[in-house]
Amino acid sequence: MAEDEIVKKLLEHDEKFAEIRREISDLRRDTLQGQDEMIGILRRLDQERIFTTEWVKRIESEVEKQKSEISRIKEILKIS
Repeated sequence: MAEDEIVKKLLEHDEKFAEIRREISDLRRDTLQGQDEMIGILRRLDQERIFTTEWVKRIESEVEKQKSEISRIKEILKIS
C-alpha cells in the first residue's frame, strides 16, 4: 500500500514538474517576444534621433545663412 502511495506521489510530482516546465517555457517565450518588441522600438528611436540631429544641423545652417543675409541687408539699408 505504501508503495502505491509513493508511486502515486511520484506521478503527481512528475505532472507538476511538467506543468512547471511548460509555464517556464511560456514565460521565456513571452519575455523574449517582449524584448524583441523593445529592441524594435529602440532601433526606430535611434534612427529617428539620427535623422533629427541631421535635420537640426540643416536648420541651424539655414539660420546662420539667413542671419548673414539680414546683416547684409541691414548694412545696405543702413539700419542698426
